[in-house]
Amino acid sequence: MDDRSNTVVPNTDTAEMMRRIKMRTPARLLVGRAGAAYRTETQLQLREDHAKARDAVLVELELKTAFDSEFIDEWKLFETGTRASNKLEYLARPDLGREFSDESKREILKRCLAVTNIQIAIGDGLSALAIQMQVPKLLPLLLEGARKFNWSIGQTFFIRHCRVGILNDIGEVLKPRVAILLIGERPGLASADSMSAYMAYQPSRSQSDANRNLVSNIHERGLSAPTAAARILNLCEQMMRLGISGCTLNEQQAMLPSDTDR
Repeated sequence: MDDRSNTVVPNTDTAEMMRRIKMRTPARLLVGRAGAAYRTETQLQLREDHAKARDAVLVELELKTAFDSEFIDEWKLFETGTRASNKLEYLARPDLGREFSDESKREILKRCLAVTNIQIAIGDGLSALAIQMQVPKLLPLLLEGARKFNWSIGQTFFIRHCRVGILNDIGEVLKPRVAILLIGERPGLASADSMSAYMAYQPSRSQSDANRNLVSNIHERGLSAPTAAARILNLCEQMMRLGISGCTLNEQQAMLPSDTDR
């Protein structure tokens, strides 16, 4: 230990240990300090990551700018909304983000086929950046995989100002066997672009978090899109076969892609 810099002076063994630790986590470990504070480089990176996290929560997602026109046209994406009229109300009133507006319910019933095997929805959640970055990689894999199972598939749509509990309203409006919500996760200081997939079997207003399954941490440094798709489709198959979801369903191992497929 060098008392002047308060920093470990690594030898060959400790340098390799530090390298391996840093490869496994984005956490600010073994970064050293200047007195009682972070070094300037670490402090600036922390401020940048904090700004990204704030932006991920506060920025509104616009379909036409988040995704290119070919992607929107290919999957016929359209926008719906919840009872939260703006982002600030959405953040202050989580309950409003769990139900569709009346206008959106009418639009969904007009555009979407009800009583399908699979219904996928995209919700902005607490990270618009996560949706922009992860949906174009994951959505095609999910839809292609569902077709291989010969499942009937509902029309995918986007939900503005969305909370996880909107799954119950999707179930009430469209009555799918399995509903899947791709939603932006609450950003941290290590990742502002992480997405989750929440799933439920025959969701309804009587259901709670205990009735849902979750595949989380979907981003470049976490769960890859092929691996996430395999797990989600595997859960769908189990839900439809067993007629359950949530804490009573023990996820069985899926045939996951190898690291070379990432």
